Amino acid sequence: MEPENVNVKCAHGPRPKQKLLDRTREIIRRKHYSIRTERAYLNWMRRYILFHHKRHPKEMGPAEIEAFLTHLAMAGNVARSTQNQAFNALLFLYREVLGISLDDAGINAMRAHKKGTLPVVLTKDEVQRVIMATTGVYQLVAKLLYGSGLRLIEGLRLRVQDVDFSLQEVSVRDGKGE
Repeated sequence: MEPENVNVKCAHGPRPKQKLLDRTREIIRRKHYSIRTERAYLNWMRRYILFHHKRHPKEMGPAEIEAFLTHLAMAGNVARSTQNQAFNALLFLYREVLGISLDDAGINAMRAHKKGTLPVVLTKDEVQRVIMATTGVYQLVAKLLYGSGLRLIEGLRLRVQDVDFSLQEVSVRDGKGE
């Protein structure tokens, strides 16, 4: 492993500075964010940079963030929570990576509209038919998810020693929100 402060020459010249998204990934991991948050944030940052024709975020500010978020709401037709996730990713980029403080109250992007549709809820009979249509491990996971309220990723990460049938207890490790 090479020391950080040594300027190593290679066939193409001196080693380039660390790229913005690589530095962002490093900071996210140092702060122990989940891998899914890391992927989502990096994706939003890439999309933001591409939306503004590959301009560096240091050259941009609240007006460009506002334009991007408004574009997501209007042309992208994204949900409010998706727009909020993009906004949080950009705040992270500016505050944590670039060291630029933004007045997030001063960013007045067009907000995505809350969807007027209600979620689809199955009746007990429909749930039973769905569960009975599966077999083996899939049926066990479906029953655990339905009966316990676990998230999908939590149910899939369960191990045999996490399920105690005698105490009717399930131990979830590293669940959302720890």
